[in-house]
Amino acid sequence: MAIEEIKMPQLGESVTEGTISKWLIAVGDKVNKYDPIAEVMTDKVNAEVPSSFTGVIKELIAKEDETLAVGEVICTVEVEGGETASTTESISDEKAPKNVSITNDESTIANKTDAPNKARYSPAVLRLAQENDIDLTLVDGTGAGGRITRKDLQTIINNGSIPVKQDPKQEIVNKEDSRTLAEQEAVKKTSPATSNAAVPGDIEIPVSGVRKAIAANMVRSKHEAPHAWMMMEVDVTNLVEYRHSIKNEFKKKEGFNLTFFAFFVKAIAQALKEYPEINSMWAGDKIIQKKDINISIAVATEDSLYVPVIKAADEKTIKGIAREITELANKVRNGKLTSSEMQGGTFTVNNTGSFGSVQSMGIINYPQAAIVQVESIVKRPVVINGMIAVRDMVNLCMSLDHRVLDGLICGRFLARVKEILEQTSKETTSIY
Repeated sequence: MAIEEIKMPQLGESVTEGTISKWLIAVGDKVNKYDPIAEVMTDKVNAEVPSSFTGVIKELIAKEDETLAVGEVICTVEVEGGETASTTESISDEKAPKNVSITNDESTIANKTDAPNKARYSPAVLRLAQENDIDLTLVDGTGAGGRITRKDLQTIINNGSIPVKQDPKQEIVNKEDSRTLAEQEAVKKTSPATSNAAVPGDIEIPVSGVRKAIAANMVRSKHEAPHAWMMMEVDVTNLVEYRHSIKNEFKKKEGFNLTFFAFFVKAIAQALKEYPEINSMWAGDKIIQKKDINISIAVATEDSLYVPVIKAADEKTIKGIAREITELANKVRNGKLTSSEMQGGTFTVNNTGSFGSVQSMGIINYPQAAIVQVESIVKRPVVINGMIAVRDMVNLCMSLDHRVLDGLICGRFLARVKEILEQTSKETTSIY
């Protein structure tokens, strides 16, 4: 018998770490090669990790909700053949989380041996620390061997408790004023207005791994990208009439619905091809203008939000886009969506109108440069040639990263989308 290691896989480009959200096996379980053994969550995808071997689970090194760098050992498997490898004990010793304390100089010195990995920072941790001015020497690491993970930093940022080294003079002032601070803290703890502790009657809802990933990505987007917004009103009366005239025949022939959303995605993909600046991403010291037009679409479940991608949307027909929207949405709701189907998006379109919204400001899907919210189509009185007419109107709301894009180019882009949609009709537009 031999002991083999299963390591944290890289579940996407630029992914440097993952969090074990749920173990699907236990110590002593028999697994076959490619059997799913754990659900792993990253900032890009939530996916199942398969076993690399056939054998018996020997040890679960990573704990649920623990974040590990790509390549770190998550568990060991006892497999048939070869000499017995006595690596389990050494792996356990090396990877087991250690208690880290930063209360005084003595404990800091002790932690140099208790937390051998504390000073080993992943690129994601270093970047997040630099962006938020976090002193990593003052952070408790919850990862293997005291390692500081991106999850540790994100928790600090979300709680607003970023540790900062104090000036010695300030420490003296703080000591003199310690009684006042203590009194203030006591008031905060007893004040209902400032407490977020649950009281009788409140319902505590645990935060899932997917919800944590959504929260982290949204906070990162709002923190890093200077958001700007604009909205444009579009008359889609002709589009509504066209779709209504063919939807029943289409459903009977193709087996899936021809939704309004497919027309909007196609129009936006066409406009992106004409205004490629919008199809860009911020990359620190440069802006990357993407060659492929891959449209991310937001699909919500009861407690999560997934963003599958329609690849090469500009090359697809309205029918092809409608089919992909249906297939991807079904995969999300049935738990069949793969990590590859959520990668490579260059621009996001969100169908907020599906639940009746008429105006909203979306948060950009980082690291993309913009997102368009397609609102609900409603009948409104509109003045046409000096006369009032009832028309089918829709608002297109666009959020943009002002580091990458300016109002002029975004206004032209949105005006082009408006033009395409308003010209959509039975006479001018083919769905095939």
